[in-house]
Amino acid sequence: MVQEQRAKPKALIPVELIEKRTWEIACEIEAAYTNPLSALYIIGVLTGSFIFVSDLVRCLSIPLTITFIKASSYEGLESSGSVAISGIEGLDIEGRDVLLVEDIVDTGLTLTKVIERLAQYRPRTIKVCTLLDKPCKREYPVDVDYIGFEIPDKFVVGYGLDYKGIYRNLPYIGVMDGNV
Repeated sequence: MVQEQRAKPKALIPVELIEKRTWEIACEIEAAYTNPLSALYIIGVLTGSFIFVSDLVRCLSIPLTITFIKASSYEGLESSGSVAISGIEGLDIEGRDVLLVEDIVDTGLTLTKVIERLAQYRPRTIKVCTLLDKPCKREYPVDVDYIGFEIPDKFVVGYGLDYKGIYRNLPYIGVMDGNV
């Protein structure tokens, strides 16, 4: 199978800055959970957050549980307007502190729907951590507790984020040049 040639996306956030900011976020999280009632329950939102979650939890020394759910509202470059969520059923989060980890928050639709579903399981708290925040696109009011980087209204890939399934493996956050 021959894949078409594509230009490598231009770096917006280099790997060194991602590593530094991930460590800083981990320190903020540890400071917030110094006396947990139980292990922090980290829920990563697949597929885009898997690399960030992996790097983040390796920086944490507090007791934690990790799981993943799948949530998607994108088709290509655009939001579809609906959110498909799976993997929440049966989570044992009642009375627990939950940290929801996202790759990117833009309109807030996905995050709003996921929080609504998680709240049905009566966790003690739900906090949100995202690698990237695009507040200029916000359509739903959401609170994000830990933000890696605020970015402009550009389509980004790399470090877990993709375009049609490719570029997730880039070690940096890159900007698509418009020729996708």
